[in-house]
Amino acid sequence: MTLAAQQLDRRFSEIRETLRGAERPARGWIKAIREALGMTTAQLAARMGVAQPRITELEKREAGRVVTLQSLERAAEALDCRLVYILVPNDSLEGRVNARAEAVAELHLSAVDHTMRLENQSVTDRQRRDAMKKKIVAELLERPARLWQLP
Repeated sequence: MTLAAQQLDRRFSEIRETLRGAERPARGWIKAIREALGMTTAQLAARMGVAQPRITELEKREAGRVVTLQSLERAAEALDCRLVYILVPNDSLEGRVNARAEAVAELHLSAVDHTMRLENQSVTDRQRRDAMKKKIVAELLERPARLWQLP
């Protein structure tokens, strides 16, 4: 695992904890914040330099998850907020890479097992199979880009 990935994992761990319970309101952040501020759609429209129907449409688009980042950024600025755009992995990057390496190694070994069984040479020794799998995982982790090629 690279140092950069380890550093990202540490940051993501903190972010996951911070984001716990911070789900997007069903009607969207723009509307929730605007209403909490006691601001009308006409007032937000004036702050953004657009017509009032655009705000209604913007709020609908956000609630429907089809709003652009540019529109969100403009609305955030008008609401004196900061737009934070981030992808947060559900698991650690290291854990994801290791799990994928294990799965790919298992696919390789299953193919080898099948071929050897056809030739009456199946790998029955569990320790030997585990050692082979460990070796394959280590080789895959040396060049992780190979993990993400679709079969």
